[in-house]
Amino acid sequence: MSEVKFNVEHINLHYGNFHALKDINMKIYANEITAFIGPSGCGKSTFLKSLNRMNDFVEDCVIDGKIEMDGVDIYKDMDGISLRHEVGMVFQQPNPFPKSVYDNVAYGPRIFGIKKKAELDEIVERSLRQAAIWDELKDRLNKSALGLSGGQQQRLCIARTLAVQPKVILMDEPTSALDPISTNKIEDLAVELKKDYTIVMVTHNMQQAARISDKTAFFLLGEMVEYGSTPELFADPQDERTERYITGRFG
Repeated sequence: MSEVKFNVEHINLHYGNFHALKDINMKIYANEITAFIGPSGCGKSTFLKSLNRMNDFVEDCVIDGKIEMDGVDIYKDMDGISLRHEVGMVFQQPNPFPKSVYDNVAYGPRIFGIKKKAELDEIVERSLRQAAIWDELKDRLNKSALGLSGGQQQRLCIARTLAVQPKVILMDEPTSALDPISTNKIEDLAVELKKDYTIVMVTHNMQQAARISDKTAFFLLGEMVEYGSTPELFADPQDERTERYITGRFG
């Protein structure tokens, strides 16, 4: 069994009077892909963002309970900046900065004080290789990242996340805006990256969860209804609501 990366106990989250997450308890394991599935508005992305405290930026957001990463309480014993250094985020829409490919990847390391060109060159190449896009971009490092295709932009954003050497990569529907070929590349990349990183992914694509995740959690109306190994959850769901959702008989 892999080691526990996140230990989540009794997490409740409110936006003002709205109870968005209801008593979430789970363990997320290192070097696995954990997928969150469920209908829109059920709390998947809200919970994902609680793992690196992106919800700190949301007004009227109150969270209680405990989330530990590697045994450290991320709300009590870590500041948000240090946490987001270790827990990177890849968003639904590729969001490269309006800078060169090189400057996109070097952005994080520069913020954390790396200034030497040789060191930055090494980080940029390593990160682009890890994101399986070095060969496509090595001759375009000084060109604007905004000129890349959507799939290339998303892999560049993954490289930008990897450049600061996080422990965990959160992915919020990373392929929903991409064509099938680019989607396939991102999926293959995620499977490759889990050797070195823990990956937690929100997806609306149940086939994607079934294809690449080790564990899957089904969310509904702010509750985590069911959580377990992906093959078991899809083949033999224990809760009728899970079965109705994955067989398309929902609602």
